[in-house]
Amino acid sequence: MAHEFSLRVYYSDTDAGGIVYHAKYLDFAEHARTEMLRSVSVGRLGQVELMAQKRIAYVVKSVSVEYHTPALLDDELRVLTTLEQAKRFSMVFLQRVMRGEDEIATLRVRVASVNLDTLRPEAFGSWFADAVANL
Repeated sequence: MAHEFSLRVYYSDTDAGGIVYHAKYLDFAEHARTEMLRSVSVGRLGQVELMAQKRIAYVVKSVSVEYHTPALLDDELRVLTTLEQAKRFSMVFLQRVMRGEDEIATLRVRVASVNLDTLRPEAFGSWFADAVANL
């Protein structure tokens, strides 16, 4: 099952031709992952609390994007996020940007868990992988 995040394309997301600027897809994916984290963190530490109390942050280690067809000004889009791979210190999320049933772009994002004091890898809590896998 996938976490679903909805958005609309605004003028600020587009180039002069009204087509979504390629780097904006990274923003769309980031917003979707943040909302997914909020949804699985109910009753647990959220992103701000993890950073402040546990000194842990989830950072993007790598990303690949495949663009299929352009998104346009005022389009209603959905970002579907699923956990593709979970390891002790990193996870890979598959994120599909959709307009209706059409896939606009596909992103694979590797996220690492790091300790903010040492900037070294820190294991994800087991609850997180379980919660994300059960969306």
